[in-house]
Amino acid sequence: MQQSSVLPHKWSASFVVNAVLLIALALVPLYARSMADPFVVTLITRILIFAIAALSLNLILGYGGLVSFGHALYLGLGVYCVAILSFHGIDNGWLQLLATLVVCSVVGLLTGSIALRTSGISFIMITLAFAQMFYFLFVSLSQYGGDDGLRLASGSDFSGIILTDPRTLYFSSFLVLCLGLYACHKLVHSRFGIVIRASKSNEQRMKALGYPTYRYRLAIYVISAILCGIAGLLYGNLTQFGSPSYMSWTTSGELIVMVMLGGIGTLFGPLLGALAMILTEEGLKALTEHWMAIFGPLIVLLIIVSRLGIAGILQTIDRRRTSRSRLVTQRKREST
Repeated sequence: MQQSSVLPHKWSASFVVNAVLLIALALVPLYARSMADPFVVTLITRILIFAIAALSLNLILGYGGLVSFGHALYLGLGVYCVAILSFHGIDNGWLQLLATLVVCSVVGLLTGSIALRTSGISFIMITLAFAQMFYFLFVSLSQYGGDDGLRLASGSDFSGIILTDPRTLYFSSFLVLCLGLYACHKLVHSRFGIVIRASKSNEQRMKALGYPTYRYRLAIYVISAILCGIAGLLYGNLTQFGSPSYMSWTTSGELIVMVMLGGIGTLFGPLLGALAMILTEEGLKALTEHWMAIFGPLIVLLIIVSRLGIAGILQTIDRRRTSRSRLVTQRKREST
């Protein structure tokens, strides 16, 4: 029996790039130590944290078709759960994590139960309105710094593991990202995830089949809020500062751009998007103060080239290589 020369899935461009990327990220602290460049660890930690936040947004945007323009609300809530408890002398990381999970799930449940009764532009505006409402709420809390923000009194202490240590925070963020990717993969390909994706395509048909799409969407919205809140807990330890600006609409816009750049509705898209956006931003800032005038057209150009961003380009390469391999195999069979 003749063996097919079609490229195995495990050696696809997407798989290779994603695997190499994860290995490279795991080795970043070693590289920074050998080069005596601690800034690299801080920079990549920031990328990992925003990748987690973008991953949470991708759950509702990429797979659920819910365009939230206020998702940074949960990033900010995670930061303030750390900052406020630290302000009151509570540096126990487990209690801070519990507070983050409870606050983000409750706020996500309340806001989601209202926002998900709408769709389209109405959903966008309601999520934006809730985020701005909480933004101005924290601006008015003068006890916790108001518009000036609040500095962390101490880092999160997880049974002796303190997240303000750069390497500890880096590996913690990397671990959370890997667990998040694995959990999202399992979730999206489960029965629950299939219903979410099908509701994105045709919600009316799913309702006709008897599925309570509102409950499913509310559940994925709350899960997304919790994951983004965990990213906020990590981000608070990175900046060691809490500010209302973390939950502003501009931060939500950055998360949307990351998802679109990397590949909306793809597993590794948020990580690729966060990596591309932040590294490009830092590189352009080093060249000119007018970096936005260059960065904007670059985003437009990438979206024009590939509607699925960087992940879409990799998928296109895979399809072409697979088609070429099948064509070669077919010609060999015809010649024999």
